[in-house]
Amino acid sequence: MNRRTLAGRAVAEVGLGCMNLSHAYGVPPEPAVGKALLHAALDLGVDHFDTAALYGFGRNEELVGEALQPFRQRIFLASKCGMTGVDGKRVIDGRPQMLKQTCKDSLRRLRTDVIDLYYLHRWDKRVPIEESVGALADLVREGHIRSVGLSEVSAQTLRKAHTVHPIAAVQSEYSLWTRNPEINLLTACRELNIALVAFSPLGRGFLAGSVTDPRDFVEKDIRRAMPRFQSPHFGRNRKLLDQFNRVAWQAGCTPAQLAIAWLLSKAPFVLPIVGTTSLEHLKEDLAAANVNVSAETLQTLEPLINADTVSGPRYAPETLAEIDTEETPRAG
Repeated sequence: MNRRTLAGRAVAEVGLGCMNLSHAYGVPPEPAVGKALLHAALDLGVDHFDTAALYGFGRNEELVGEALQPFRQRIFLASKCGMTGVDGKRVIDGRPQMLKQTCKDSLRRLRTDVIDLYYLHRWDKRVPIEESVGALADLVREGHIRSVGLSEVSAQTLRKAHTVHPIAAVQSEYSLWTRNPEINLLTACRELNIALVAFSPLGRGFLAGSVTDPRDFVEKDIRRAMPRFQSPHFGRNRKLLDQFNRVAWQAGCTPAQLAIAWLLSKAPFVLPIVGTTSLEHLKEDLAAANVNVSAETLQTLEPLINADTVSGPRYAPETLAEIDTEETPRAG
C-alpha cells in the first residue's frame, strides 16, 4: 500500500480498527479467530492498528497485545482513554488521574512500554479540555505515549487543545454518508498539520451493501440504536445504494472499495481505518488503496450520498449529546 504520515511516521494509508474483534457488532469471534485476522492484516501490509480501553472493556487491548507483541517494532499502535467500562457500563471520565490510570492498564494489556498514539476517546465535558490534554502531555513527557490524539471533537476544541500540547491526529467518523468533518474539522487539520483518522469509512457496513435488513442485527449490535438503521430512515437510505453500486461496478471495483477510494481522495492527511472480522472483506477493503478511480467518477458521488440525501442522524439524541463534533442541521 501507499504510505501516509501519522504522528510523524509513515504508515500504510489504510489501517485496521480492531473494535469489531471484541465489541459493538454483536457476538465477537473467538480470540483465536481475531488473532488470526490480526496476523493476516500484518501479512497484507497493515502496520497501523487502532484499539481502545473501551472495546470489550479491555479484552480488545489484550487480544491486540497478545497477537502483535512479537511484531511490536513493525507496527504503529494506537489506543484510547477517557471512555471505559466500569461495572459493566460505559463511562466517560476525562479526569487526569483516570486517564493516567487507564494508560497504565492499557500498557499492561497491550504488552508494550509505549503507545505510539493515544487518543482522548471522548471529551468529558465536565472537565476542561486543557486539563485532560495536560494529563496526556504528562504521559508523553514520562515516555508512556509518543503522541496525543483526540476523538469526535469539533474544530474549536481541537484548536484549544492544540495550544496545550501538539495534537498529532483527530479521529472522527467520516464517510460518504457522514460528512461532519467537512464542516470545519478538515480545514483545522489542514491548517494545523494534523492527521484525520476516519473510522467507519463504510458507514458501519451500509456502503458495502452488507446491511440488507437491520431487523437481522443481533441483540448487542450497537446499530440497533442508530436512527439511520431504523424505520423510516433505513428504507430511504437503502434507495441511495442502487446508483452507488452501479457507479462502483462501472468503475471496476466493489462498492466498499469505491467508498474507501473516495475517502482517500479527500486529502492526503486523511487515513481510513477499516474494521471487519472477515479475512475476505479485509482483503477487499485494503485493495481499495490500489483502485484506479477517475476524479470524474468520484465527483459523481458527491451529490448522490451526502448530508442532505442521507436520512436520519448518525446517533440517538443521548449519544449525540456526549459528542463534540459539529453537526449539520437536519430536516429529518
